[in-house]
Amino acid sequence: MKIGILKTDAVRPEWVPTYGEYPDMFVQLFKRVDPALTFETWDVEQGQLPTNIDDISGFVITGSKSSVYDDKPWIHRLEALVRQYHAENRKLVGICFGHQLIAQALGGVVDKSPKGWGVGVHSYDLTDTTLAADGKGGAVHLIASHQDQVMRAPAEANVIASNNHCDIAGMRIGNNVLTFQGHPEFIPDYSRAIMHFRRP
Repeated sequence: MKIGILKTDAVRPEWVPTYGEYPDMFVQLFKRVDPALTFETWDVEQGQLPTNIDDISGFVITGSKSSVYDDKPWIHRLEALVRQYHAENRKLVGICFGHQLIAQALGGVVDKSPKGWGVGVHSYDLTDTTLAADGKGGAVHLIASHQDQVMRAPAEANVIASNNHCDIAGMRIGNNVLTFQGHPEFIPDYSRAIMHFRRP
Protein backbone atom coordinates (compact mmCIF):
# COMPACT_ATOMS: atom_id res chain seq x y z
CA MET A 1 0.00 0.00 0.00
CA LYS A 2 1.28 3.46 -0.92
CA ILE A 3 0.30 6.62 0.95
CA GLY A 4 0.50 10.09 -0.59
CA ILE A 5 1.53 12.92 1.74
CA LEU A 6 0.49 16.47 0.83
CA LYS A 7 3.03 18.63 2.66
CA THR A 8 1.72 22.08 3.58
CA ASP A 9 4.55 23.49 5.72
CA ALA A 10 8.22 23.08 6.58
CA VAL A 11 9.76 22.35 9.97
CA ARG A 12 12.10 25.09 11.20
CA PRO A 13 15.55 24.30 9.70
CA GLU A 14 17.28 24.07 13.08
CA TRP A 15 14.81 21.36 14.19
CA VAL A 16 14.98 19.17 11.08
CA PRO A 17 18.10 17.20 12.13
CA THR A 18 16.31 16.14 15.32
CA TYR A 19 12.69 15.73 14.25
CA GLY A 20 12.71 15.55 10.45
CA GLU A 21 10.13 17.20 8.20
CA TYR A 22 6.39 16.68 8.67
CA PRO A 23 6.19 13.84 6.12
CA ASP A 24 8.97 12.06 8.06
CA MET A 25 6.83 12.22 11.20
CA PHE A 26 3.89 10.61 9.39
CA VAL A 27 6.12 7.93 7.88
CA GLN A 28 7.39 7.03 11.36
CA LEU A 29 3.83 6.95 12.70
CA PHE A 30 2.43 4.73 9.94
CA LYS A 31 5.42 2.39 9.80
CA ARG A 32 4.84 1.52 13.46
CA VAL A 33 1.53 0.06 12.27
CA ASP A 34 2.70 -1.44 8.97
CA PRO A 35 6.43 -1.43 8.08
CA ALA A 36 5.59 -2.49 4.51
CA LEU A 37 3.84 0.80 3.67
CA THR A 38 5.46 3.04 1.06
CA PHE A 39 5.07 6.79 0.62
CA GLU A 40 5.26 9.61 -1.88
CA THR A 41 5.32 13.28 -0.88
CA TRP A 42 4.25 16.41 -2.75
CA ASP A 43 5.23 19.83 -1.37
CA VAL A 44 1.91 21.54 -2.04
CA GLU A 45 3.07 24.77 -0.37
CA GLN A 46 5.82 24.97 -3.01
CA GLY A 47 3.43 24.34 -5.88
CA GLN A 48 3.74 20.56 -6.28
CA LEU A 49 0.51 18.67 -6.95
CA PRO A 50 0.01 14.95 -7.61
CA THR A 51 -0.28 13.87 -11.22
CA ASN A 52 -0.08 10.09 -11.72
CA ILE A 53 -1.80 8.72 -8.63
CA ASP A 54 -3.01 5.33 -9.79
CA ASP A 55 -0.84 3.58 -7.20
CA ILE A 56 -1.81 5.84 -4.27
CA SER A 57 -4.22 4.23 -1.80
CA GLY A 58 -4.97 7.45 0.10
CA PHE A 59 -3.67 10.91 0.94
CA VAL A 60 -2.71 12.69 4.16
CA ILE A 61 -2.80 16.49 4.37
CA THR A 62 -0.35 17.73 6.99
CA GLY A 63 -0.52 20.59 9.47
CA SER A 64 0.70 24.09 8.61
CA LYS A 65 1.41 27.45 10.18
CA SER A 66 -0.78 28.96 7.44
CA SER A 67 -4.48 29.51 7.98
CA VAL A 68 -6.85 27.87 5.52
CA TYR A 69 -8.59 31.23 4.98
CA ASP A 70 -5.31 32.90 3.89
CA ASP A 71 -5.54 34.12 0.31
CA LYS A 72 -2.69 32.00 -1.05
CA PRO A 73 -2.80 30.35 -4.48
CA TRP A 74 -1.49 27.01 -3.19
CA ILE A 75 -4.31 26.85 -0.62
CA HIS A 76 -6.94 27.49 -3.31
CA ARG A 77 -5.39 24.78 -5.50
CA LEU A 78 -5.37 22.32 -2.60
CA GLU A 79 -9.04 23.03 -1.84
CA ALA A 80 -9.91 22.28 -5.46
CA LEU A 81 -7.92 19.05 -5.26
CA VAL A 82 -9.80 18.02 -2.09
CA ARG A 83 -13.13 18.59 -3.80
CA GLN A 84 -11.97 16.57 -6.81
CA TYR A 85 -10.64 13.66 -4.72
CA HIS A 86 -13.76 13.61 -2.57
CA ALA A 87 -15.96 13.49 -5.67
CA GLU A 88 -13.80 10.57 -6.89
CA ASN A 89 -14.24 8.84 -3.50
CA ARG A 90 -10.48 8.80 -2.86
CA LYS A 91 -9.30 8.28 0.71
CA LEU A 92 -8.34 11.53 2.47
CA VAL A 93 -6.98 12.11 5.97
CA GLY A 94 -6.60 15.67 7.25
CA ILE A 95 -4.59 16.62 10.33
CA CYS A 96 -4.83 20.08 11.97
CA PHE A 97 -4.54 22.41 8.94
CA GLY A 98 -5.57 19.44 6.80
CA HIS A 99 -8.67 18.90 8.99
CA GLN A 100 -9.59 22.56 8.61
CA LEU A 101 -8.86 22.71 4.89
CA ILE A 102 -11.02 19.70 4.12
CA ALA A 103 -13.83 21.25 6.16
CA GLN A 104 -13.57 24.58 4.33
CA ALA A 105 -13.21 22.97 0.89
CA LEU A 106 -16.41 20.97 1.43
CA GLY A 107 -18.56 23.82 2.72
CA GLY A 108 -17.60 24.24 6.38
CA VAL A 109 -16.38 27.39 8.15
CA VAL A 110 -12.96 27.89 9.77
CA ASP A 111 -11.88 30.86 11.88
CA LYS A 112 -9.60 31.86 14.71
CA SER A 113 -11.03 30.57 17.96
CA PRO A 114 -12.13 33.10 20.62
CA LYS A 115 -10.95 30.48 23.16
CA GLY A 116 -7.32 31.11 22.20
CA TRP A 117 -4.56 28.61 21.59
CA GLY A 118 -5.03 24.90 22.05
CA VAL A 119 -1.68 23.44 23.09
CA GLY A 120 -0.37 20.31 24.80
CA VAL A 121 -2.11 16.97 25.13
CA HIS A 122 -5.87 17.30 24.70
CA SER A 123 -8.43 14.64 25.46
CA TYR A 124 -11.32 14.44 22.99
CA ASP A 125 -14.60 12.59 23.37
CA LEU A 126 -14.65 10.04 20.57
CA THR A 127 -18.20 9.32 19.48
CA ASP A 128 -17.42 7.02 16.54
CA THR A 129 -17.03 3.65 18.23
CA THR A 130 -15.58 2.07 15.08
CA LEU A 131 -12.42 4.14 15.64
CA ALA A 132 -11.96 3.13 19.27
CA ALA A 133 -9.51 0.36 20.05
CA ASP A 134 -12.07 -1.36 22.30
CA GLY A 135 -15.02 -0.62 20.00
CA LYS A 136 -16.81 1.26 22.79
CA GLY A 137 -15.97 4.89 22.08
CA GLY A 138 -14.52 6.88 24.95
CA ALA A 139 -11.65 9.33 24.55
CA VAL A 140 -8.67 9.87 22.29
CA HIS A 141 -5.62 11.83 23.43
CA LEU A 142 -3.74 13.91 20.85
CA ILE A 143 -1.18 16.72 20.96
CA ALA A 144 -2.78 20.04 20.01
CA SER A 145 -1.14 23.14 18.55
CA HIS A 146 -3.66 25.49 16.94
CA GLN A 147 -5.48 28.82 17.08
CA ASP A 148 -7.90 28.19 14.22
CA GLN A 149 -10.79 25.78 14.50
CA VAL A 150 -13.59 24.40 12.37
CA MET A 151 -16.54 26.51 13.48
CA ARG A 152 -19.12 24.81 11.28
CA ALA A 153 -18.70 21.37 9.77
CA PRO A 154 -19.68 20.60 6.18
CA ALA A 155 -23.30 19.52 5.88
CA GLU A 156 -22.36 15.94 5.01
CA ALA A 157 -19.87 15.54 7.87
CA ASN A 158 -20.32 13.55 11.06
CA VAL A 159 -18.49 15.12 13.99
CA ILE A 160 -16.66 12.28 15.73
CA ALA A 161 -14.44 14.04 18.28
CA SER A 162 -14.85 17.10 20.51
CA ASN A 163 -13.93 18.67 23.84
CA ASN A 164 -14.64 21.88 25.72
CA HIS A 165 -11.99 23.79 23.77
CA CYS A 166 -12.79 22.45 20.31
CA ASP A 167 -16.33 21.42 19.40
CA ILE A 168 -15.34 19.96 16.02
CA ALA A 169 -12.07 18.14 16.64
CA GLY A 170 -12.68 15.25 14.27
CA MET A 171 -14.92 14.49 11.32
CA ARG A 172 -15.87 11.57 9.15
CA ILE A 173 -17.33 12.27 5.72
CA GLY A 174 -18.76 9.32 3.85
CA ASN A 175 -16.51 6.30 3.74
CA ASN A 176 -13.45 8.12 2.42
CA VAL A 177 -12.64 11.16 4.60
CA LEU A 178 -11.30 11.22 8.16
CA THR A 179 -9.94 14.31 9.92
CA PHE A 180 -8.58 15.31 13.33
CA GLN A 181 -7.60 18.66 14.81
CA GLY A 182 -4.91 17.06 16.99
CA HIS A 183 -1.56 15.71 15.84
CA PRO A 184 -1.04 11.93 16.08
CA GLU A 185 2.31 12.37 14.32
CA PHE A 186 3.80 14.76 16.92
CA ILE A 187 6.05 13.52 19.68
CA PRO A 188 6.09 15.37 23.03
CA ASP A 189 9.59 16.81 22.53
CA TYR A 190 8.62 18.41 19.23
CA SER A 191 5.41 19.78 20.70
CA ARG A 192 7.40 21.21 23.61
CA ALA A 193 9.85 22.90 21.21
CA ILE A 194 6.97 24.56 19.35
CA MET A 195 5.32 25.75 22.58
CA HIS A 196 8.55 27.28 23.89
CA PHE A 197 9.14 28.99 20.55
CA ARG A 198 5.61 30.45 20.52
CA ARG A 199 5.44 31.24 24.22
CA PRO A 200 5.56 35.08 23.75
